[in-house]
Amino acid sequence: TFGFAKANEMLLTERQITAQEACDGGLVTRIFNEDMFRDEVNKVVKHMASLPPQSMRISKGLIRHELNQKLLEVNARECEVLRERWLSDECMTAIMNFLNRKK
Repeated sequence: TFGFAKANEMLLTERQITAQEACDGGLVTRIFNEDMFRDEVNKVVKHMASLPPQSMRISKGLIRHELNQKLLEVNARECEVLRERWLSDECMTAIMNFLNRKK
């Protein structure tokens, strides 16, 4: 998974990552060549569709259960911070600077 340093680099510098970096960091599970993408995805989808639906739903629920609560907590904190940032002098200055550049 992506560590704290890699996450900070991505968020603070807006650096885009390669497909290989995303795979190595666990953000994606596979990389497909562009020319084979549709065929490979269709194979995966067909296989998943052939599995018992209730078992798939239950398995996904078990996998996601712990993560969901943490995501809700983080989202609530992010909303608090965004509210504070939108009301800050720094944000107002940035908006005004942006609007003045459009003229």
